[in-house]
Amino acid sequence: MEKSILASKSIDFAIRIINLCKELQKEKKEYILSNQLLRSGTSIGANIREAKFAQSIADFISKMSIALTLSSSLLTLNCVTSLFQIFDLK
Repeated sequence: MEKSILASKSIDFAIRIINLCKELQKEKKEYILSNQLLRSGTSIGANIREAKFAQSIADFISKMSIALTLSSSLLTLNCVTSLFQIFDLK
């Protein structure tokens, strides 16, 4: 079975998020934001994969909506994380 582009991209994204969180924790000693970033960033792919096996159209829409909401919240976390890097905050 061929893997969907969305599933593939969500896995690549999760790997990038994990690496970013490792760097934030190691270099910046930042744990609170990085933990939330890790949870949200890796949950997107999990919800996309769950949607693939949804039991109904409503269930599929619900799971994909959760993935969309998580990606939206990551934009906010990304902005905050960028501020940490720009101003070299600890």
